[in-house]
Amino acid sequence: MSKAKRKILVTGAAGFLGGTVCRQLVERGDDVRAFVLPNDPAMKFVPAEAEVCAGDLCDKKSLEKFFTVEEGVETIVLHIASIVSVNPEYNQKVIDVNVGGTQNIIDLCLSHPECKKLVYCSSTGAIPELPEGEAIKEISKFNPDKVLGCYSQSKAIATQKVLDAVRDQGLNACVVHPSGIMGPEDFAVGETTGTLIKIINGEMPAGIDGSFNLCDVRDLAAGTIAAIDKGRKGQCYILGNNPVSFRDFCNMVSDESGCKPVKMFLPIWAANLMGKMMEKKAKKKGTKPLLTTFSVYNLARNNTFDSSKAKEELGYTTRSYEETIHDEVAWLKASGKIA
Repeated sequence: MSKAKRKILVTGAAGFLGGTVCRQLVERGDDVRAFVLPNDPAMKFVPAEAEVCAGDLCDKKSLEKFFTVEEGVETIVLHIASIVSVNPEYNQKVIDVNVGGTQNIIDLCLSHPECKKLVYCSSTGAIPELPEGEAIKEISKFNPDKVLGCYSQSKAIATQKVLDAVRDQGLNACVVHPSGIMGPEDFAVGETTGTLIKIINGEMPAGIDGSFNLCDVRDLAAGTIAAIDKGRKGQCYILGNNPVSFRDFCNMVSDESGCKPVKMFLPIWAANLMGKMMEKKAKKKGTKPLLTTFSVYNLARNNTFDSSKAKEELGYTTRSYEETIHDEVAWLKASGKIA
């Protein structure tokens, strides 16, 4: 089928990953419709060539408008929108959007026969952690009780809903599981970009001796788009990278930007103790703690993910941390986010 007769519907199009996906789709000549929240200030970063449709995942009426196309046009949905939360506490809004919104997308895909496929963007957080030394691979059954934090639990529930619809209702869908995200064009300045800026500005007196798994947003976008044509029905694909220690990450940022290197790194036990104290203090004051035990857990946990299935089936590739940091620092400078 010619691309002119196919429209790609992208949710979360004003977000970091969703925006990059839209730009890559437009670059390769796809007809794109971008779903964004009404009055979202980030709407201006959606490529001009994409048709913008404002609405809310929790509002089926606005989703109906998003799904409706003229006769003879087939659609493919990339469901990327979600609320990402680093707070592990239960949050009804996170559940409403990430679980309820995904159920609405599933329902609309099934009620629109011209919708030929759904690619659901889950998270590696939805997959239970394995002991240190074991690479985490794709699973076929998701249980929210086996993962930590409201966000990961919401993604586990939503992923299972997608797979249930494949099994029970014939939905043509596959799932991608991105790990952490970094890279240029993070207009909203997410968690990782914020950390990068702090390191460069000398606002990080100490690091933590842990690790994380981060991917270049451009590689995650390419992997998600590859799932349109190559992702098999009912299959999940981890889009990860090699884990990197916080220490090595800081050194790479320092080498690239010329900033002072972070000299002190707290062992996990000390960071955990500090996190507990900061949480107690913040609770009393009604403020947000600078460090949480949950953020320490995310650095202490096993962050080794196996992306070989995505590499073999989707042609997924990852660039080096050095290249991503180089491009992100250049973008931060060009956009005036750092001096």
